Amino acid sequence: MSEEMKMKPQAKNIIRALGGQIRMSEALSRGISRYQLYKMRDEGVIETISRGYYRLMELPSLSDPDLVPVSLRFPHAVICLVSALAYHHLTTQIPHVVSLAVAQNARIPQLAYPPIQAYRFSKASFAAGIQTHDLDGVKIHIFDPEKTLADCFKFRNRLGMDIILESLQLYKSRMPLKLDALLNYARICRVEKMITPYLETLL
Repeated sequence: MSEEMKMKPQAKNIIRALGGQIRMSEALSRGISRYQLYKMRDEGVIETISRGYYRLMELPSLSDPDLVPVSLRFPHAVICLVSALAYHHLTTQIPHVVSLAVAQNARIPQLAYPPIQAYRFSKASFAAGIQTHDLDGVKIHIFDPEKTLADCFKFRNRLGMDIILESLQLYKSRMPLKLDALLNYARICRVEKMITPYLETLL
């Protein structure tokens, strides 16, 4: 048996030991060559999730095939606005793009697929209300529900009030109300006066 034939099950076992997913740099450091990775990809053993990141095809399908590759590609960005509403089940809208928050002085991320829409956030707003979740073995950063609602008011002219009003009603019916947190985020986003009358309807 050739060395190449011997290495394939070894490479697969290495990837399995890492949870079924591996970065190119991790593969190289563990003795798996680029050629072996590409061959495994071409033979349908692994699939490319994002540039330089691979996953065994034997694993269950990704629960969110948009958020996972975007989070891998842009680990310092934060899922926001309608994408965050959808993650928290606070909208009936199906996002057509992945909404990403980046720091005010950060480079705007670009990606052919899945399509993304980036928004620059102030330093205080970008740092507030971030949650980290494990999604299919990948860490994703996303704003919590209350911060997301405040952000939606901040960008209301781009989103439309229909989406925001629906999200408030779903928030009221599906989650414990954290109005103090919501008001605090509204102050950070400078929409406290705008949001207060709408919050009164939740009481």
